Amino acid sequence: MPNDIARAIDAALQDPISDADALALAEASQASLPSLMAAASARRDRAFGARDLTYSPKVFLPLTNLCRNHCDYCSFRRSGGDEGEWTMTPAQVLSWLDRAAALGCTEALFCLGDRPDIFPSYRAKLEGWGHRDTVEYLHWAGLEALSRGLLPHTNAGVLDPDAMARLKEVNVSLGLMLENVSPRLCQRGMPHHRAPDKRPEVRIEMTREAGLLKIPFTSGLLVGIGETRIERVETLLCIRRLHRTHGHIQEVIVQNFRASQATPMSGAPEPIDIEVAHAVAMARIIMPDDVSVQAPPNLNPGATAILIRAGINDFGGVSPTTPDYINPGHPWPNIEKLADICREQGRLLRPRLPIYPPFQSKPGFLDGRLQALVEAAQKRLPASAHAIQPTTNQTGARH
Repeated sequence: MPNDIARAIDAALQDPISDADALALAEASQASLPSLMAAASARRDRAFGARDLTYSPKVFLPLTNLCRNHCDYCSFRRSGGDEGEWTMTPAQVLSWLDRAAALGCTEALFCLGDRPDIFPSYRAKLEGWGHRDTVEYLHWAGLEALSRGLLPHTNAGVLDPDAMARLKEVNVSLGLMLENVSPRLCQRGMPHHRAPDKRPEVRIEMTREAGLLKIPFTSGLLVGIGETRIERVETLLCIRRLHRTHGHIQEVIVQNFRASQATPMSGAPEPIDIEVAHAVAMARIIMPDDVSVQAPPNLNPGATAILIRAGINDFGGVSPTTPDYINPGHPWPNIEKLADICREQGRLLRPRLPIYPPFQSKPGFLDGRLQALVEAAQKRLPASAHAIQPTTNQTGARH
């Protein structure tokens, strides 16, 4: 291993590495990967303990799949009038919340396309339900979730500061995947060319504004959409700069591309496990110790062990009642089996809330009206993952 690479990895054992070292490690040879993963794993153990790995028991509520963007890899989005478009009715929202509460979920994940309010038929539908816009509908849904003991986390695409401030009243955290900061991926022929809300400056600005509002925030990196390793690292460094300024990034998702039928990238190669592991390890050694690093287990069903060794401390949300509507061909893992894999790696899988403990007491980061609800939800969490089991037919769920 070259001396500069060995020195950078040694430095990563102690503290988040410098920008220069991160960029050097981005293109290091595969021979350095075992040492890189070992450093990332050691940093994870120092920050989050050498025993526990976590996940959030959630219900996934895709409020609407209407979206103005056309990302080349996305099978979720629709335009108004398209076959397969949907918007959940209030009755459907309440039904799924009731079911999730009965199953012991603690997170209500509200996920939807970017700026659905541009579609007139959608606006008319909301007005018929008594809501002026999407933010008002989300606010109502958040209140209903809270009344059932579920803690909302919302990823509604790009939002302005007023919308985020309104949603902070009923959400313990918000999210927006940064995905990648490279403008190259927005050029003609690239996956974000027809996605104005995927322009890096737009998503960086929302992430910055969330920091100014003191909102516990989820960001993340999308691996395998045509980016280079350098571009991945530049994205992670951007997230780190935002967190160092505002202290609001509670978790970074390393999400790997999975090809979907009937999309322009249906035939694109998916990233191999080693590439995902490299991205996870880089995320861990770049991020400060107070930022969680997660990878979705349903997108990496055969690579769970290697991702644990690469430095993840969390698996994100896993639902016992609803499928992953963004990646419907990749069902959530059975919690018992996921726990067994963790045990084989010397770890204990346990549930967590959608707001991490440091942010529960960090001044200004949790609306005071939600404090008692968060404390009550914390008390209801079981000690291990085995108390919450997925149903056997998640992919059969209907909107």
